Parts: sequence; C-alpha cells; structure tokens
Amino acid sequence: MSDNRDTTQAWIEQFYQARGWSNYGPFERVGFLMEEVGETARAIRAIEIGRDRPDELVQPMERLRQELVEELGDVLGNIIILANMYDVSLDQILEVHKDKLTKRYQSGV
Repeated sequence: MSDNRDTTQAWIEQFYQARGWSNYGPFERVGFLMEEVGETARAIRAIEIGRDRPDELVQPMERLRQELVEELGDVLGNIIILANMYDVSLDQILEVHKDKLTKRYQSGV
C-alpha cells in the first residue's frame, strides 16, 4: 500500500481484504458502485418526496437520514477501493477536482 493513502483508505482496504471483497476487479467494483449510487438515489427520494409504494412504511426523518448516510458510506467505500486499485489517494482526487473546477470557472460563473 502506498504511503500517500490516508488512514481511511487504509482502513477500508484492510476491511475489504479481510472479507475477500477486494478480490473483485475494477469492472465488478464499478458495478457495485453503481448499485450503491442507485440505493443513494432511493434514500434521497425517500427524504424529498416520501414513500413511493403503498407497501413502504413511512419512516421518521432521523431514520431516512441514517439510511442516506449509510448509502453515501457505501458509495465512498467503493470509490476508495477503486482509488486504491490505481494507487490514487483521496487527497489527490480532491486536489485535482478542486483545480479542475477552479480553472473551469475562473470567471466566477
């Protein structure tokens, strides 16, 4: 593992490896990421417009927010595993993203 990974990336990598979840290649991992993005979308829908089907129970906002946090965590975990596969740190991702946006929107628009 590279020294440029933060402790969160290292923890995720160790946790996934201990369970054999790191044995999947990048194509499978992207599939898992897309699944989790869909679950995140469903959690947001539940917060914003409520239940979608008559067999879904109304949940308190605290539970809906907890589900959103859990799903965002699942998305982040998959992003971290993909980043680790290519030896990219979260700090590097965020710095490049920040630079890209700053250059793209220099005019303030």
